[in-house]
Amino acid sequence: MKSFFKMMFASALGVIIASVVLSIFSFVLFIGMAASLGGSTTYNLQKNSVLKIDLNTTITDRENPNPFDFLMRKSAVKACGLNDILSAIEKAKGNEKIKGIYLNAGTTATGYASMEPIRKALSDFKESGKFIVAYGENFDHRSYYASSVADAVFMNPQGIFDFRGLATSIQFNRNILEKWGIEMQVFKVGTYKSAVEPYIQDKMSNANREQTTSFLNNIWSNLLAGISESRGIPVEQLNRYADECLTLAAPEVVEKYGLIDGLKYGDEVEKYIREKLELAAGAKVKYAGVGDMKSVLDVKSSVGKDKIAVLYAEGEIISDELSGFYTNGKITAKEYVKELNKLKDNKAVKAVVFRVNSPGGSAYASEQIWHAVKELRAVKPVVVSMGDYAASGGYYISCSANKIVAEPSTLTGSIGIFGLIPNGAQLAKKMGASYDGVSTNRHSNFVGDVLSIPLVGIGLLPARPLNRDESTMMQAYIERGYALFTGRCADGRGKTTAEIDAIGQGRVWTGKQALELGLVDELGGIDTAVRLAAELAGTEDYRLEEHPAQKDFLMSLLEESSESVSQRLAGIIAGKELYAQRRLLDAWQNYDYRQAVMPEVLR
Repeated sequence: MKSFFKMMFASALGVIIASVVLSIFSFVLFIGMAASLGGSTTYNLQKNSVLKIDLNTTITDRENPNPFDFLMRKSAVKACGLNDILSAIEKAKGNEKIKGIYLNAGTTATGYASMEPIRKALSDFKESGKFIVAYGENFDHRSYYASSVADAVFMNPQGIFDFRGLATSIQFNRNILEKWGIEMQVFKVGTYKSAVEPYIQDKMSNANREQTTSFLNNIWSNLLAGISESRGIPVEQLNRYADECLTLAAPEVVEKYGLIDGLKYGDEVEKYIREKLELAAGAKVKYAGVGDMKSVLDVKSSVGKDKIAVLYAEGEIISDELSGFYTNGKITAKEYVKELNKLKDNKAVKAVVFRVNSPGGSAYASEQIWHAVKELRAVKPVVVSMGDYAASGGYYISCSANKIVAEPSTLTGSIGIFGLIPNGAQLAKKMGASYDGVSTNRHSNFVGDVLSIPLVGIGLLPARPLNRDESTMMQAYIERGYALFTGRCADGRGKTTAEIDAIGQGRVWTGKQALELGLVDELGGIDTAVRLAAELAGTEDYRLEEHPAQKDFLMSLLEESSESVSQRLAGIIAGKELYAQRRLLDAWQNYDYRQAVMPEVLR
């Protein structure tokens, strides 16, 4: 008993000390940052500058700045917004002070579809007559695809040129779950709906192998076509190079094959750019980063009174009940319904471009957003711009738009529904847990027995299987969800439910394939979607406005601080492992039983 009170006292003391330390840290942090806000944020672009674009980073549709970024090491890789990259390239093209672009290649963490608009913007930039130089200590498929349009492509003499073709690998966990005593009860509609396969199989189904082979080859073909056009190397030859696995080849071989223009160290590339600028020996090149260009005026920017709103929706689609940690990088129905309604009532906004980059999520949440998009469309034009993913729930929230635009390598479709309910009866038995209780009705205890850790009270998963009647009802529930999903798609795309079902069944398509099937209307990026939106709205003089409005520094700081403190305190009290399990259970309990999520296919 003494040891128990000692532990309790030590834990309480630890919480108090942690709270005091974190409070002091937050206060000092706030004062320091508040002081820094007094300085000017306008960047002074100098003559004879070069725009430097870092591809060796994570690229999201829109940057979500973290107020604690300044604490990171200068060398730390920070995420960059695709919108900022495209804006910087557009500004650089028309700004006389920018003489060229320097692409810092490397390992790019983003989807293949995100590289399409960057590559297109770079090609458009070259029409200005300015130079583009690409350099990488290493290259991967994504960074090289964009870099291949450059006037000169250089690689470090000891660098790695990762060129070997595309592949996907799935970890199947059925046997692991069985050893733990966990059975995954699956209910689904869709032959190709493969997100559940890792839980119930030990290899890919024939249908999943078919669809994955199809879209993987489609993306690879598009990639090779672009590289072939830029480098003048036949596609067949590029495939032979990939078969040689150039990842392990000597850099001299890559140069010999014409994939790069030379092997240089960083200082030698700097000298090359200095010569392009006709600078004196030893003079420093003036670089302007993507972030610097945010405050530089666009000479082509319009100040028209009409607005076209660009609403960004990126991440998994979740139900409204989830909050706090779960909403970061998510599409929350409550938030987006509110945003869509605001845009509907804003008379200055003449059209909306709905930028969707999502693999799906809760079918219920998707339905709420679908309804809001439909209501918005009744008042003003809505054009969807698809990013790397707009599949399953991501397609659900897109299908009622006037027009849908996708990149050739966008992964979309996946029109299907599934439900996944774990059964931990065997695990509970192994742990020595048993259950007893009373019910007023036949199914009152539907998924009611939950395996919990004694004393702590943290639930893990349901501890009994569904009976035959419950399983039948669950399957019917999923099938109703699929009928609703296909009906929404049919109404939005002007097709019959039978036509949607024929190309649905959970199958994933690329944007290029989806165009042929009538699931999208045009190939392109946000610029294409904006053009279509303006045409539908009948406006030529407009300006773009991004939504949701990004939080200011103070609000971001307060939210991040409160989340960090609450997370650390909960971790101290329950322990990191138990706290993580609690979060997982909360997520499972609050998610819709009907899920519209595509499988993880490309890492």
